Amino acid sequence: MAAPGGARRRPLLLLLALVHGALAVFVVRDGNGTACVMANFSAAFLTSYGARSGPKNVTFDLPPNATVLNSSSCGTENASDPSLMIAFGRGHILTLNFTRNATRYSVQLISFVYNLSDTQLFPNASSNETKTVESVTDISADINKKYRCVSNSQIRMNNVTVTLRDATIQAYLSNNSFSREEWCQPAPSWGRWRSPVPWALLSEKPGVCETRCEQDGPSPTTAPAPVPPRPSPSPKPENPSVFRYNVTGTNGTCLLASMGLQLNVTYEKTDNTTVTHVFNISPNKTTVGGSCTAQLVTAELQSDDATVLVFQFSMNASSNQFFLQGVQLNTTLPDARDPAFRATNNSLRALQATVGKSYRCNSGEHVQVTRAFAVNMFKVWVQAFHVEGGTFGSVEECQLDEDSLLVPIAVGGALAGLVLVVLIAYLIGRKRSHAGYQTI
Repeated sequence: MAAPGGARRRPLLLLLALVHGALAVFVVRDGNGTACVMANFSAAFLTSYGARSGPKNVTFDLPPNATVLNSSSCGTENASDPSLMIAFGRGHILTLNFTRNATRYSVQLISFVYNLSDTQLFPNASSNETKTVESVTDISADINKKYRCVSNSQIRMNNVTVTLRDATIQAYLSNNSFSREEWCQPAPSWGRWRSPVPWALLSEKPGVCETRCEQDGPSPTTAPAPVPPRPSPSPKPENPSVFRYNVTGTNGTCLLASMGLQLNVTYEKTDNTTVTHVFNISPNKTTVGGSCTAQLVTAELQSDDATVLVFQFSMNASSNQFFLQGVQLNTTLPDARDPAFRATNNSLRALQATVGKSYRCNSGEHVQVTRAFAVNMFKVWVQAFHVEGGTFGSVEECQLDEDSLLVPIAVGGALAGLVLVVLIAYLIGRKRSHAGYQTI
């Protein structure tokens, strides 16, 4: 798709070295000198790595002398999208890859390449390897609008956690700079309005709003919001059908998942009442897709009603475990004040098991994705990454199943102990009775 300002040319990329304390403005320009990406943030890294003395954690900040690499891009029409590649130290690269649709753009993927031979950041590392980690993000905004997040925002990528601070990010720029006018609906006279963008906030200019991340919450300068009524739950449907969802890549199956799926969505209706809608994912009305990489396994379930449910599994190389890291839901709620419902969380740690083994929980799992969205999973059996022969490996039971086994084991042990006591008492009594009738 086209990037503004002549993106078809091979990009010539520049860095505006504007540093304000720990913040830096990074700019990607095309061959005409037109900016297509601007990002203003500071970043902190928490990384675990293998040292000669054992596992070690290290923290460091994105330095003020970090630079934009020439391999960054404004993208080319119908071929690629913009990417911002920030380099620092001895071969460390933080990359933000953007994508867009007709109305919104987002940081689809963030990745971090780090060089363990950098002794200043990784002292006494047991390896000199260069490692790569990546994760999807929930950073998104409307086209021609900037993304703003004053609060710390953590992005977990296996054994690396990146914390973005005071971030302002915008791609597909139309005015060669950050947008000055944010998208919103007309503001009523009392100073607040509703917006499909989470936490739409007032700015100093009347009738203008700023898109904030969810972590920022409502602005303290806005009028206090009325306490919403407690959501009234919809009738709970029967337990969903258990179905086997598989994802296969070029190297074979990377995900086996057998479970029943039930969604819990809380939203505000057009009559200002808050309800919780519970509905099942019907396997016979759902198509399954996905992708397999060395660090991320994605399963995408799309229903006939255009509901899209995405699961993302990640791997912790240091602990050799896989886990459910991200869940995303896109659906339409016809009776909602804002019919387009979207929820995402990429910082989960559920359904965790050793790589090469499977995770099973017959008791079921409840995964709270956001305040407004949760997933109920019934009779869960899942294995990600190393799946040998397309079949589940040895099982690691969830804690609920292990606890449920304790009661029958305890009862069985008690009964066995009682039988043993009775048997011993019987044998002792029989021996004494024989002793009273000895032959003279």
